[in-house]
Amino acid sequence: MERVCAVAILDAQGVVKGWSEGARRLTGRTAEEVLGRPALTLLAEPPQPEALAALSGTALLRHQDGSTVAVQVTASAVLGEPGAAEEYVITAVTPDEQQPTLAERAFQQASMSMSVFDTDQRYLRLNEAACKVMGVPEDVLIGRPFPETVEDGKHSRGFLWHLRQVSETGRPLRYESFTGAPALNREHAWTTDMWPVRDSSGELIGTALAAFDSSDQYWARQRLALLNEAAAAIGTTLDVVRTAEELIGIVVPRFADFASVDLFDWVLGAEEPPALSGTDIALRRVAHGSGTEGTPEAAVHLGEVDFYPPFSPPARAILEGRVMQSQAGEPAFMRWIAERDARAPEGRQHRMGAHTMMAVPLRARGTTLGVAVAVRIRQSDDYGEDDAVFAEELASRAAVCIDNARRFARERTTALALQHNLLPRGLPGQAAVEVAHRYRPSGSQAGIGGDWFDVIPLSGGRVALVVGDVVGHGIPSSATMGRLCTAVRTLADVDLPPDELLTHLDDLVTHLAGDDTDEVAELGATCLYSVYDPVTRRLTLAAAGHPPPALVLPDGTSQVIEMSAGPPLGVGGLPFEAMEVELPEGSLVALYTDGLIEDRDRDIDHSTAELCRALTAPAESLDALCDTVLKAVLPEDPSDDVALLLARTRALGADRIATWDVLPDPEHVAATRQAATDQLTAWGLDEASFVTELVVSELVTNAIRYGAPPIQLRLIRDRTLICEVSDGSSTSPHLRRAHAYDEGGRGLLLVAQLTQRWGSRQTGSGKTIWAEQQLPPV
Repeated sequence: MERVCAVAILDAQGVVKGWSEGARRLTGRTAEEVLGRPALTLLAEPPQPEALAALSGTALLRHQDGSTVAVQVTASAVLGEPGAAEEYVITAVTPDEQQPTLAERAFQQASMSMSVFDTDQRYLRLNEAACKVMGVPEDVLIGRPFPETVEDGKHSRGFLWHLRQVSETGRPLRYESFTGAPALNREHAWTTDMWPVRDSSGELIGTALAAFDSSDQYWARQRLALLNEAAAAIGTTLDVVRTAEELIGIVVPRFADFASVDLFDWVLGAEEPPALSGTDIALRRVAHGSGTEGTPEAAVHLGEVDFYPPFSPPARAILEGRVMQSQAGEPAFMRWIAERDARAPEGRQHRMGAHTMMAVPLRARGTTLGVAVAVRIRQSDDYGEDDAVFAEELASRAAVCIDNARRFARERTTALALQHNLLPRGLPGQAAVEVAHRYRPSGSQAGIGGDWFDVIPLSGGRVALVVGDVVGHGIPSSATMGRLCTAVRTLADVDLPPDELLTHLDDLVTHLAGDDTDEVAELGATCLYSVYDPVTRRLTLAAAGHPPPALVLPDGTSQVIEMSAGPPLGVGGLPFEAMEVELPEGSLVALYTDGLIEDRDRDIDHSTAELCRALTAPAESLDALCDTVLKAVLPEDPSDDVALLLARTRALGADRIATWDVLPDPEHVAATRQAATDQLTAWGLDEASFVTELVVSELVTNAIRYGAPPIQLRLIRDRTLICEVSDGSSTSPHLRRAHAYDEGGRGLLLVAQLTQRWGSRQTGSGKTIWAEQQLPPV
């Protein structure tokens, strides 16, 4: 006999409500002949009572031709509300069908979950894998619609929609989802193929599906996506703590329910890494995160130091340099938790309820920086080998970023310390100008630049105001800046005019760079050198590729001094030009570096106008005005270093200056000496008369004997008493040691011994020899 499987549906009174093609073939009766008739009329003999009670047994069907057919019958109740049976699904199989075929065995034993539904999405067959997923035997599901067997949700609605699409369109579909199942304790990734089932005539009679658990592939893709995301999200700043926080943001909550990053203290400072020992390892908590608000799992507060015993997973990860996995119940894991609870203050015991954790060393360039710990609490899966490989790769990337941030912070600290040591700490005392200054280091990742400034007292009560900027950032720029500062002070000591000083400075930069033109550009710098004379109230200045200073007059008007910028230092090709401007007493001169007004997001003309406006703002002092200018002109996070030097000019009145023209005749030396003595008496400086007489006598005599007309003597009463003798010769004097029988050669040596300092400077018409002596206390 042909193998036949028949399905019929009976109501609670035993009346036939449904009749399958298999039932027609088995009994020879069509659905029109059977529907609405009692099922007992189809039997050759009444069923056994025990079979009725068990809803399973052997029955004899009466074929239409009068013969009988023995079948194995199974009945499944379809329950309604409140739990009473409303219908029964009867499955009848001929005896030959009791031995499953190879195809049936393959269906039942398939590793994939496989099911067959009718066109109304009611279960007809399930294999063992499907029953395991659903958590119930096959006979419980047979005949029941799919929606009744699962909880209502987004996935179940999507699954049902795809089943109906297959039934309605007759085309196969593939459905991918990430969801749980009644008998599974966590969500899985599923790839489900659905296809129509047709009979021999091609009519669609049902839908079959095979669901493949693709969780391993899903999590592998997720880990790869996390790694790709980490490459863009970790290391966005050169800040150690921020980088650790970015690592936590990647890990929690997708890979861990709680995670922490602990680093050695030397990573956060400038020290070198110490050697690791077998004692407790001290680590500082820099970042942690949790999927629960408030991070209740953290036993250590941010910024605190915790000590890890050698047996603990974090310490072992550091000492052994590999990933350490631990599960709840393992002795080392439980011992570590117990010791942490014993050391922790009341109320801060470790109560995370973790069932699996992973400690990963943070190593970069052969050095261990700390450890990252990942813990799962609510996620049911324990960490596996694939997770360890992923964590190691992620920690390696994060460690390199942390080490980069550490190196940047260390270099920045070193460069900033070097620059602060090279910049003037306390400006020297002088009466020509009142000064205030500010230096603002760059907050960008490029590092500290080479901006600098200086105030240098010169002879004759004058003062040099200098500001410069070295190309580049970091320690090399700071070192070059130190060289230039020293060079400018040395050249200023020679009393060179601003344009000549910049020429010598340009030669120095070119010499430092050597013959390599690329290095010349690297060592390039800009500089503005100006000299203010409080006697003439003249400001002489020259620039080498530097922004011009801003000027605020006593009446409140402001402007930028128009001048030739000249080429930057180290470039060469064009001469430097000096210019002079006469300033009223009380004028304000602002010297600055380009970082104050130049930025890629700002218009330089607009920034310059803002600077001029800010300089006119009322302020209690120059120091307060510096802060006002920086606040008004600079953005919150400047991309370049800024040096600002403000100078308010003073003037020496005629009552503090005395000038005499000297005839080129030795007989007039005595008269000149007496005039100087009388002037000191008028100033109330009789105690300085003796030294001044000797200085005036020697300098005037030398000018008459070795110089050229016109000769002029000038006394200036400032913080010191300054004696200047000018003549028309450009030959500079110099000290020499006189022999025992020499008649001359002791004059300048005597001047050098009696005065605080002395020197000479070139002028437009010759030279000036000057000497300063300390005034007696008032």
